[in-house]
Amino acid sequence: MWRLFLAIAVAVGVLAQESPTTAKAARVRIIQGPEIELAKEHLTIIRWTTNNPGGSLVHYGVVHYGTDPKDLSQTAKNPIRLNPDRPSILFRVRMDDLKPRTTYFYTVDSMEATGEGDGVKSTVKQFTTP
Repeated sequence: MWRLFLAIAVAVGVLAQESPTTAKAARVRIIQGPEIELAKEHLTIIRWTTNNPGGSLVHYGVVHYGTDPKDLSQTAKNPIRLNPDRPSILFRVRMDDLKPRTTYFYTVDSMEATGEGDGVKSTVKQFTTP
């Protein structure tokens, strides 16, 4: 009897850990930001808000950046777990190893854990590290 109980508990636990998906938004758009949340000599945090993109529960906020606005080849990303009951999602991405007193250009977007983009991308913005 004890083994049966253990087998059921393990099966229920495994099923509970599966990542369900939610209905995808017809169109994902940035509704606030992107903006600088924190700027230090060697790191900056960018934040922005989108409507809830739906899809897989794990998404990534992605920042493409560089010192040339035509070459945003550096990338920083941060995972976030979506709450399907929330109408909007706040993304925050930390960029490390920046140079002091340097102007950086960036765009932001987001993607599902599968790598599929949400179809949203900001215009090119800029900031200068202290």
